[in-house]
Amino acid sequence: MALTDIQVRKAKPVEKPQRLFDGGGLYLEVTPAGGKLWRWKYRVAGKEKRLALGSYPEVSLAEAREKHMTARKTLANGIDPGEQRKLEKLVRSGGSENSFGAIALELLAMRTKKNAKSTAVRNGRIIEKDLNPYIGDRPINEISAVELLAVLRKMEKRGAVETAHRARGIAGMVFRYAIATGRAERNPAVDLIGALEAPQTKHFASLTEPSAVAPLLRAIWGYEGSAIVTAALKLSPLLFPRPGELRSARWADIDLDAAEWRYVATKTNTPHIVPLSKQA
Repeated sequence: MALTDIQVRKAKPVEKPQRLFDGGGLYLEVTPAGGKLWRWKYRVAGKEKRLALGSYPEVSLAEAREKHMTARKTLANGIDPGEQRKLEKLVRSGGSENSFGAIALELLAMRTKKNAKSTAVRNGRIIEKDLNPYIGDRPINEISAVELLAVLRKMEKRGAVETAHRARGIAGMVFRYAIATGRAERNPAVDLIGALEAPQTKHFASLTEPSAVAPLLRAIWGYEGSAIVTAALKLSPLLFPRPGELRSARWADIDLDAAEWRYVATKTNTPHIVPLSKQA
C-alpha cells in the first residue's frame, strides 16, 4: 500500500531501523536516531542496489516519488542511476591541475555531451575504480608504460581481462587529450598494444536444425520472469531485432494498423521497417 503524507510525518523511531515502503522499491527508512531517509531499492544484472533520494522533510513524499520515477526511467534506458550519480560527482569535482585524474575528469566532462550516457557512465566507473586509485594523483607527463601496465595487470589478475583492455583504451584517450592540450608529450598506452592477455570469447552457435527450434520456443514460452522480459523474449523470434533495439523500442515507432515497426538502427543509422505478424 502506498504511503500517505500523514504516515510519513507521524513515523516514529524504534530500536532498529524500520522501512516504510511506498511501492516500486521506494521506501522511507526511519533510523533509531529519528532520521527519515528516502531510499530506492533496485537491481542491476541481478545485484541489489540502493539509491539515496534525500531526507524528509527536506524532500517531501511527492518529491521523493518524482526522483524515484526519474531514476526508474534512467534504469529503463540501461543506465545504472547510482553509477551515473558517481560520474556526475566526478565531473563536478574535477580540477585544472595536470594529474591523470584531473585530466581524465576534464575529458569525461567534454565527452559526456557527445557519448551515450551508458558509455560515459562505464568509462567514468573504470577511471574511478580501476585507474585513479593508482595513477589518478600522478602528473600525467610522468606516467610510463611500465607503470600503466602494472595497473592493468591488477585487473587481469582478478579475471577482468576485457576491463583491462577497455581501461587501456580509455587511458589512451586521456593521454591523447593531454597531448592535444599541451600537458603531455607522449601516449604510453600505445606501447602496451599486445601486452595484455587476449580476452576469451565464447561464441554461441545458431540453431540450424528445424527440430532444435521447437525446444527453444517452448523454453521461451515457459519463462516465468517479469512481464517485460517475457514480452521481449517472445517478440525476438518474431522480429529478429538486436536486443538493444528491442529494449529501446518506442510506441511512437509502431503502427499496429499497418503492422509495421519503423526505426533507425543505432549502430548503422539506417532506417528499418519490420513487418509485424499477427502473433507479434
